[in-house]
Amino acid sequence: MPNDAAISAPTGPLPGSTPVSQSAALTARTTLLSVVCAAVLIAIKVMAWRASGSVATLASLADSGLDLLASLATFYAVRYAVAPPDAEHRYGHGKAEAFASLIQAGLVFASVALIGQEAVDHILHPKPLSNEGWAMGAMGVSTVFTALLVAAQTRMLKKASSVAVSGDRAHYVADLASNAVALAGIAAAAWFAAPWIDAAAGLAVTAWLVWGAISVFREAGFQLMDHELAQHAREHILALAGDDPRIHDIHALRTRASGPYVHIQMHCALDGDISLEEVHHILIAAERRVLEAFPAADILIHADPVGRHEAHGGAFEKAQ
Repeated sequence: MPNDAAISAPTGPLPGSTPVSQSAALTARTTLLSVVCAAVLIAIKVMAWRASGSVATLASLADSGLDLLASLATFYAVRYAVAPPDAEHRYGHGKAEAFASLIQAGLVFASVALIGQEAVDHILHPKPLSNEGWAMGAMGVSTVFTALLVAAQTRMLKKASSVAVSGDRAHYVADLASNAVALAGIAAAAWFAAPWIDAAAGLAVTAWLVWGAISVFREAGFQLMDHELAQHAREHILALAGDDPRIHDIHALRTRASGPYVHIQMHCALDGDISLEEVHHILIAAERRVLEAFPAADILIHADPVGRHEAHGGAFEKAQ
């Protein structure tokens, strides 16, 4: 059986490792901050784009508009995701977070084509910029606001796991890069009197957005397709559950994340001559050890006599 070193908690928050009430409070504050930040950035960039006509600023403005929609989707999704299970949703509503992430990525893809078309048109038919100072100032302020938001999201994700906030953070990290590219493009276009550089910067922003959207799609897909938890999380669960000399073996472990929740199933091999009452106490103690590390977990443990494991999952048993 695992020793004390083996059952020490891994670094960083794992799905289900934060109480739902604490996770809800953290995500609520962070998503509200995200909505406010997106609204402020839109106002700043609208004024800068109208004053300068910069394509790079337009690309960044469109991105901020999508940020607002995505942040609103995340704002409501994280609140719905923590709703307790009901008669129609016995496993809870956690996957609402993954759907919010898909909305984020879909909005990005929808904007890329429009921004890319505008950027290519300005490369082929350059138009001089005006009031470049407005555009550069807007990008500078946007970079500061975005950096502060990303820092707040990073602090939150160190305390709780949230695929929706993680997707939102990935989007704003991409914004940091896009703001820097846009700022450099505007400055270069003004300095060298070459407006096509600004349009090229706008095109670079779209490429970065595509990359970020693919990453968000991938993470959301993991939850929607019931992907197993990370290997270090599985090992931690096995170590905690098996920290009892009466448990000879743990097998058929299945895990999946669902928003702030995590679902865990496993089989434990016990001596065949002990009473049902003792088996019950052993498994309850194993559940409590796991729940200490994963308070938002739904745990199901099946007992097997040692050496007499039977297949219970049909076709699923082949994946064990």
